[in-house]
Amino acid sequence: MARVVVIGGGMSGLSLGYFIRQMRPDWELAVLEAENRAGGKAWTVEQEGFVIERGVNGVLDNKPSTLDLAESVGLRPLRSFDTSRKRFVVKDGRLVKLPEGAGEFLKTPLLSPCGKLRVMAELFVPRGDLSRDESLEEFATRRLGRQTLERLIDAMSTGIYAGDSSRLSLKSCFPRIYELERDYGGLIKAMLTLQIEARKKGGKGPGAGPGGTLTSFDRGMSELADAVARSLGSSFRPGHCVEGVEPAKYGWLVHLKGGKSMEATHVAFACPATQAGNLLRPLNPEAADIISNIYYPPVAVVALGFRKGSLPRELDGFGFLCPGRERRKILGCLWDSSIFKGRAPEGYELLRVLAGGARLPQLVTLSDEELLHIVRKDLGDLMGLKAAPDFISIFRWDKAIPQYEVGYADSMERFFRSMAPYKNLYFRCNWVGGVSLNDCVANSRSVAESMAA
Repeated sequence: MARVVVIGGGMSGLSLGYFIRQMRPDWELAVLEAENRAGGKAWTVEQEGFVIERGVNGVLDNKPSTLDLAESVGLRPLRSFDTSRKRFVVKDGRLVKLPEGAGEFLKTPLLSPCGKLRVMAELFVPRGDLSRDESLEEFATRRLGRQTLERLIDAMSTGIYAGDSSRLSLKSCFPRIYELERDYGGLIKAMLTLQIEARKKGGKGPGAGPGGTLTSFDRGMSELADAVARSLGSSFRPGHCVEGVEPAKYGWLVHLKGGKSMEATHVAFACPATQAGNLLRPLNPEAADIISNIYYPPVAVVALGFRKGSLPRELDGFGFLCPGRERRKILGCLWDSSIFKGRAPEGYELLRVLAGGARLPQLVTLSDEELLHIVRKDLGDLMGLKAAPDFISIFRWDKAIPQYEVGYADSMERFFRSMAPYKNLYFRCNWVGGVSLNDCVANSRSVAESMAA
C-alpha cells in the first residue's frame, strides 16, 4: 500500500492531501507542517474585534478550484461588497479610479490623450518575438506604451506580486496575456475576436480586467485552511518539521526534527522553494541551486483600525495601489472593512497597508515605530488621514511571494529535467504553476490525479 508524505501544510499541501484522500482513501497519508497551525499564507487573526488577513485576502470566483474545495468541506463563501469593484491608483499624489470599461477609459485622467491613443494603437503593433522571455515592462512598453506601463501595469505587478515589472517574466507571470498575443496577434484583436465568438454563443466575452468577484469566508481565509485540515483528521500533523529526505529500499525516508523518521513511497514538497532546496541539496545539488535562487521579497502588513468619524473620506472601494513613479514608500492600501462584512467592529473601519516588496525591501527591517510613521505619512498625503489609529497590528513576511522573473521558465525546465531520475517525488507549491490560491488548489488536484494514477 502507498504511503504518501506531503511536506508543508499551507493551502497547497492541505489541498493536495485532501484530493489524495478523496482519490485514494486506502492510502496512508501524512501532511507535515512545521508550524502549529494550518494554512501558510492563508492566515487570519482576530484582535479586538478586527478580522485581519496576514496574507491572501480572498479568491476570485471566476475560477472554481478553491470554492469547489470550500463547498466540499462544508463552507459557505462570503462575497465581497459590490462597491469593492471600485479600485484606485495614485497619480500625482491623489487617488484616481481605475476605469472599468471603454467609456470610463476614454474619460480617465490616469492617461493623457496621447497615452490613450497609444493604447488604441496597440491594434496595429505587430506580434513580438515569441521566442524571447520578455519582461512585463518590455511587453507593456512595446504593446501599450510607456505611460500605460508606469500608470497601470506597474501598479498591477505591485498588487499581485509586490514585484518589479522590469524583472517579472510576462510569459510566466501572466501566461494568458502571452497566449493572447501569440494566438491572435495582439490584445485588442484578441478581445474583439473573443467577444464576437462569445456573442454568437449568447455570452458576453472577456473584459479588460481579471473578471470574477472576490470571495472569502466569514472569519477569513483561515476558515478554509482549518476546515481542510479538520477533514484530514490525524493525517494533518502540525509541529512536524522535516529536516531531510533520502532514498530507501521501499522509496523514501523522511527525517523529522527530534530524530524520528517516516517511511514513504511518495513524497510531495509543498513547502517554499528555499526549504525544498535545502531538503534536496544532499540528493541533487544542481536542482537545489535552481530553486534556491527563486526570489521572495519581504513584505510588511500594517493593519490600522479607525473610528468611522475620524476618516476624512468614505471608504467606498477596494483600496489603492501606488505605481513606482509616485515615489511613495507604501505599495498600497486595502480598505478591508469596505471589501467584506465583519472585518471591523461596529463603528470602526479597517485599513491594511502593504510596504516593502521588491521595490523597497529594506522597509520591512524597520522598527514598528519607524514603519508606522512612514505609513501614516503616506496615508495622510494620499487620503488626508491625520487621526491617530485606534488599533494597530503589524506583521512581517521575510519571504512573501515567489517572483517569476525573466528566465524562470527555463530554470523550471532545467529543474524538472534534473529531478526526472528521482521517482515518486512531487512538487506542489506557489513557486510552481502560479502564485494565486486558485492556481495552487487547481494544481494540487492535478498532482493528486497524477500520483493516484
